[in-house]
Amino acid sequence: MATDYDAPRRSEADELAEDSLEELKARRNETQSGVVDIDEDATAENFELPGADLSGEELTFKVLPKQADEFTCSKCFLVHHRSRLAEEVGGQYICRDCA
Repeated sequence: MATDYDAPRRSEADELAEDSLEELKARRNETQSGVVDIDEDATAENFELPGADLSGEELTFKVLPKQADEFTCSKCFLVHHRSRLAEEVGGQYICRDCA
């Protein structure tokens, strides 16, 4: 098929302006989907149990003292196992994460 390059080009706006109302309605129904994407993580953050008052709840856990094979990092102040020791400078221990 031969193409006339001198003829004015038609844009989608021109084509939509000439479409009938029935065609536009049919096209709109084709493009819309009945499926709704829901982000489960976002809804879980905003979810509150009705009447749930957790102020009286108490969290209990056992705290252990620092063991012989552990050290406290002088930068992040976390207790790590000796295998996580990166360096010791003047009696100050530094873990691999902070080094």
